[in-house]
Amino acid sequence: MSDVTVVLVHGAFAESASWTGVIGRLRAADVDVVATPNALRSVTTDAENVRRAVDALGTPVLLVGHSYGGCVITQAAADAPSVRGLVYVSAFAPDHGENALDLTGQFPGSTLGDTVRPYPLGDGSNDIVVDRELFPQQFAADVPLEQARVSALTQRPIRDVALGEGLPTTSPAWKTLPSWFVFGTADKNIPAEGMQFMADRAGSRHTHVIEGASHSALVSRADEVADVILRALGELRD
Repeated sequence: MSDVTVVLVHGAFAESASWTGVIGRLRAADVDVVATPNALRSVTTDAENVRRAVDALGTPVLLVGHSYGGCVITQAAADAPSVRGLVYVSAFAPDHGENALDLTGQFPGSTLGDTVRPYPLGDGSNDIVVDRELFPQQFAADVPLEQARVSALTQRPIRDVALGEGLPTTSPAWKTLPSWFVFGTADKNIPAEGMQFMADRAGSRHTHVIEGASHSALVSRADEVADVILRALGELRD
């Protein structure tokens, strides 16, 4: 499987270490993998950064995005010749003009809005974080409590501009590239119904729904998430 590099892109209120369990499983399967930083400033600039990281590898790539990272990989992979497929992990798969905020509220069930806190940046925009006391239950209810508390303290804030920015490209990558989806039924950030809608719309080759998994399925169910990625790699070679 060393012919394709897996590039992991974290989402809002997380950071690259959230992929640790997934990386371990992929490395054990002899997969080349890298978790690239995501600045969480805007879809446009975040996607440009990921695109540069992808181009620098010089290999075919399977892009994997978590949460807001789904917006980023959808944009970054547009017309990117080295990207062979997309895996959405509890993630947004927006169409042109759609943004994370609208997709969060498209179906009922998200309680994220009640838990976030803004911090002014001085330019009229705000950084957004999940309240550190509320983070474990909101974001990672099925992760061991002490581990979830550490994640609350290490979360990266996201600029509100990024959450409200409509997908710039008129050719979302999921319209031309194969995609795979994995998410949990107990996600309190993005309703499972919304993720199923996006998976169906994208023509997902395989959608794995994890009963009882939170928005942090990449942490709590790392093996299952990695299995979907491995399945995608296998199908890309067929």
